[in-house]
Amino acid sequence: MKPQLSEQGAAGTELSSNALGVGGIVFLVLAAVAPLTGIIVIATLGIALGNGGGMPGAFIIATLILLLFAVGYAQMAKKLVSVGGFYAIVVKGLGRPLGLVAGNIALLGYNCFVAGAIGTSGFFTATIVNELTGLDLPWFAWSVISVVLVFLLTRRGIDFSAKVLGVCLVLEVSILLVLGFNILFTHGFSLEALMPQAIFSGSLGLALLFAANCFVGFEATGLFSEEARDPHRTIPKATYIAILFIGAFAAFTTWAIVSALGVAESQGTAIEHLPTGDLVFILSNQYLGDTLTKIMMVLLLVSLFAALLALHNSAARYIYSYGRVGILPKVLSQTRSANGSPQNASAAQLLFGTAVAGIYYVAGLDPITALTASMTGFGTLGILTLQLLAAVAVVVYFRRSKDQRLWKTLIAPSLGALGLALIVLLAVLNFTTLAGSDNPVISALPCLIVVAILTGLATAQWLKSRKPEVYHELLSDMEHYDKTHRELADANRT
Repeated sequence: MKPQLSEQGAAGTELSSNALGVGGIVFLVLAAVAPLTGIIVIATLGIALGNGGGMPGAFIIATLILLLFAVGYAQMAKKLVSVGGFYAIVVKGLGRPLGLVAGNIALLGYNCFVAGAIGTSGFFTATIVNELTGLDLPWFAWSVISVVLVFLLTRRGIDFSAKVLGVCLVLEVSILLVLGFNILFTHGFSLEALMPQAIFSGSLGLALLFAANCFVGFEATGLFSEEARDPHRTIPKATYIAILFIGAFAAFTTWAIVSALGVAESQGTAIEHLPTGDLVFILSNQYLGDTLTKIMMVLLLVSLFAALLALHNSAARYIYSYGRVGILPKVLSQTRSANGSPQNASAAQLLFGTAVAGIYYVAGLDPITALTASMTGFGTLGILTLQLLAAVAVVVYFRRSKDQRLWKTLIAPSLGALGLALIVLLAVLNFTTLAGSDNPVISALPCLIVVAILTGLATAQWLKSRKPEVYHELLSDMEHYDKTHRELADANRT
């Protein structure tokens, strides 16, 4: 018999229940999105390589696609509570074999993303600290410091991480809003950026790909469902808020940037600044001055660290979920008795990410063009593929259930799935552009998705024949926790 959930995770394998409200979950996923980093790095790439001054429109289209997906996902969240996130949704909708495919892709995608984030955080910290203070330490030393801080914070519990990330998020969003409104009040926004001729100029496909990249992380809402208060209501609300906030914020800030540059001239200007990546800092210096620009540089480090912490929390929960059902060693499902933190999964995840970053460092490879390009590029592709599988699973589940709500469970989620399929196809076809490198080794990384599919199917067959109790547990585990949380929610309401 499974132990019941407790507030403090006293069983040693339980996450802390009732720890997160809507705000806490939103902070966790928005920090993974890293709004400041997304605008400074990804949005400017979209302007340069995508549709130039029409980039705000690309963000609006991406927002609509993900909102359509969220309509079905919100209904699924009312049916399922599981730390397995999208992997659990695929198990529920498409069956155990494809669920294991999704789980493998999630493990690969998130763990690679964290490895890339470790390198990115270390590199920019070393660069900016050296520029501002003169202290010169190797980038890997800063990466290790970041990893240690992440581990210490995660041991304090998910509610503490949410508070830290909330502060980080407010700071990084505030500086970009100050820049955006300063441009609005002194220069004005150009309506030309929202016209069809601008949105459909250049490469709208690449623009959509980079816009979707800025949303990577929103899908983690479901990963925290077992730690949420009344998750059947909290998770849908948090998902809608996260998507709407990311879309509105990115569209507004990008609109400010292309208006300041000139809609027609923005693509050429962005291309000129691609090698240095300083486009937003130059605009900040022009509109906010040197002091606030230096503050923005420091907040970029805050944003990178917050993203690392948030992405790590997501990756660790996929490892924990696999450990709990017995696919990975059970020791990985042990939690800290004081607060239910999945400390063993957390330690394993950080050791993996640090080891990968360390290999790149020892080999003398560049942390940005090699480590970040390969790991973050593939991580993005993996997470986008995971989103697509979950979108298809939602549609299939409700069709099998003969649900009569056509808009919420068929039309909207089907349109969202088609949009995500287009974005995944664009990611595969333009992977070298997404990863920012034409190295043949990096170009071959999408083949790992095929490896994840084959190993997932093979693992399912092996478990079914050799370990049927584990194979059965893939679904019964989710049903148990869903039932337990419904009972907790009912008790709280009464």
